[in-house]
Amino acid sequence: MTEFAARVEQVSISGIREVFEAASEDAINLGIGQPDFPTPEHARRGAIEAIEAERTDAYTSNKGTRSLREAIATKYDRDYGIDVDPADVIATSGGSEALHLALEAHVDAGQEVIFPDPGFVSYDALTRIAGGTPKPVPLRDDLTLDPATVEEAITDETAAFVVNSPANPTGAVQSEEDIREFARIADEHGVLCLSDEVYEHIVFDGEHHSPLKFAETDNVVVISACSKTYSMTGWRLGWVVASNRRIERMLRVHQYAQACASAPAQFAAEAALTGPQEPVREMVDAFEERRDVVLDGLEDAGLEVPTPSGAFYAMPKVPDGWCEEVLDRDVIVVPGDAFGANGEGYARLSYATGMEELKEALEIIDGATKAVR
Repeated sequence: MTEFAARVEQVSISGIREVFEAASEDAINLGIGQPDFPTPEHARRGAIEAIEAERTDAYTSNKGTRSLREAIATKYDRDYGIDVDPADVIATSGGSEALHLALEAHVDAGQEVIFPDPGFVSYDALTRIAGGTPKPVPLRDDLTLDPATVEEAITDETAAFVVNSPANPTGAVQSEEDIREFARIADEHGVLCLSDEVYEHIVFDGEHHSPLKFAETDNVVVISACSKTYSMTGWRLGWVVASNRRIERMLRVHQYAQACASAPAQFAAEAALTGPQEPVREMVDAFEERRDVVLDGLEDAGLEVPTPSGAFYAMPKVPDGWCEEVLDRDVIVVPGDAFGANGEGYARLSYATGMEELKEALEIIDGATKAVR
């Protein structure tokens, strides 16, 4: 009798989803990882015009339309002074598919993938699905990833290490010095640095830096998406940028698993990238204001919380029973151990929700914290 692949049996349903399913319909949701802003009008218009012009009825190139890949390449020059050839880009079905392609193309059975713990839930699961061995490493006290910790974890079996800045679930932003070190480690050890930059434009303190700018070899693969920057999570449009030889290997996976990203989403993404960027700045300003309110509320409740410098998450240290008490009071938060063993004793809160709901949730959290102490 046919059973199930061992690599899939190692993967469980996300702990985040379990929290959502346990909550009531009226709960205030501080668990969801998507902006609560509309997709910019010019991005939606880009898709509509392409649909009406009958430009979206057929497959695009496997890599994506030439005009979208040119827009992505132009973005890297405009934002970071990085020269990217449009031929070295694949448009994907969200950042999640981009991450999947990168791991499938670079990880052999049993090879190790180093990633932050706590870290984004997909790193562990997609490593296992690729047949690799997850190797989570702890973070610093400020919840950033220490390059020295990564370098110490590298063995002859290491295929890749993941850098995520700004980070989910912590909101931490790596310094330029750290990013330069990650590039050096990739160069010197001949190990792939997989840089997850999906939150690249949601930065409040400091600046976003990519190891792609500093690496002297082609041992860096960058993943990003329209999902967070342009509030386009439902459009499922991301991309992967790498050297041509790496892109061609990832394309082999993408061709057979996906063929191409959604055509309407590609035209929406092109419009988002080439059109006005004011909606992005307005959204980031709103997130920063909310972050400050959330930090004040959590600290007033007596919780210790590292200041998140980007994304839209806070990760306070919480006492035993705190998450359950908060959930019982109809505020959805995600227990830190959903993001790895080192997340135990923390909780992730998303402030991608309206200010009034945030303030109401913080009052509830204050009462819940007093109840468990």
